[in-house]
Amino acid sequence: MTLEKFTLAEGETKNLPKAKVQTNVHETFKVSKLTMEPGWKWSVDIKPLVGTDSCQVGHSGVIQSGTMAVKMDDGTEKTFKGGDSFYIPPGHDGWVVGDEPMVCYEFAPIAREGNVWNTENKA
Repeated sequence: MTLEKFTLAEGETKNLPKAKVQTNVHETFKVSKLTMEPGWKWSVDIKPLVGTDSCQVGHSGVIQSGTMAVKMDDGTEKTFKGGDSFYIPPGHDGWVVGDEPMVCYEFAPIAREGNVWNTENKA
């Protein structure tokens, strides 16, 4: 293993509907900064791009600012805000609450199957 340092500007930037995802890939994990604009909702903005009924990827990280609500396929709901850490299992919808962008950092192991923000239609 080697000592690594990257700025988010050195990584990949993906512009999605009402969202920006900046990702750096390290030797054993990925870190992404997500900025979701007010009005962003997975089922409206991302679902048409991936072709699944709900998000089928788990997420773990920390909210820097703003507020996001999540509803699981079983109906369970939680709201996350600045300073909250989170784990959201596969099978959910999510949306920004209020009129402030939601900014969070998400961490994922390299070995995890599937690209968290891969928006190539699987249908």
